[in-house]
Amino acid sequence: MGIGRWRAHFLWGMLLLYAIARICPIYAGRLPTLLIVILHVVPPALFALAHGSVRYGARGISVFAIFCLGCGTLAESVSLRTGFPFGHYYFTDVMGPKVLQLPVLLALAYLGIGYVAWILALLILGHVDKPIRGARVLTLPLLASLIMVAWDLSMEPTWATIDRAWIWRDGGAYFGVPASNFAGWFLTAYLYYQAFALYCRANPVPPAPPRQGFWLPAIIIYAACALGNILILRLPTAPPVVTDAVGKRWLTADILGTCVLVSLLAMAPFALLAWRKARD
Repeated sequence: MGIGRWRAHFLWGMLLLYAIARICPIYAGRLPTLLIVILHVVPPALFALAHGSVRYGARGISVFAIFCLGCGTLAESVSLRTGFPFGHYYFTDVMGPKVLQLPVLLALAYLGIGYVAWILALLILGHVDKPIRGARVLTLPLLASLIMVAWDLSMEPTWATIDRAWIWRDGGAYFGVPASNFAGWFLTAYLYYQAFALYCRANPVPPAPPRQGFWLPAIIIYAACALGNILILRLPTAPPVVTDAVGKRWLTADILGTCVLVSLLAMAPFALLAWRKARD
């Protein structure tokens, strides 16, 4: 199955918009915050739908979106009210309109990066041309979940403690973020990846398009997220010291430097491994 010229242009266009989004934070004082948030979440989500419709067909990517958005929204809604699985927190107005305390745009973040993480896991494990059966039904969701957690590790303290898009009520050891957040991310991601793996086992998947040209945009989106974090070292509006919800003070430079290290040491290797596999 070919990817089609119009769809290829669309995929690269969404990639370009996301690359622009990664640059926008250094102009945070001059650009509307909501515009920056929209550029971070909408292009990857549209990319996922377009790319996934080629790889899995319209029905397959719809099922992925339902599992992803359903599990993500349910986990966030339950945690907002009970503290499980992420911890106790609440959202501010940074991410825009909310429904039942949950920002609408947040769900799209699950879909976009969630799909890209799944594709990277497929590539790294060499499963792109193989049916998802046997041990692959478990190993693929586990690796995809780790790739998602690496992404969250790289951005959580910036969005929460510095930008205050959401507030952790009880603080946490990771620059104001509790460890339960990352356990919750892994659990939530694993559930929707596992559900989709079982769907793929039961339903035939269309043949994969020619490898490198098809897989490369997904790899670049994840890499752009990792490398884009380097630019946050130049955040123009960040104060030198920030305070979390329990009054603990954190050096902004320490937060940003750590997020860059996580991006380079955790996220970048996943992108490099996937790129290497795509070239085989």
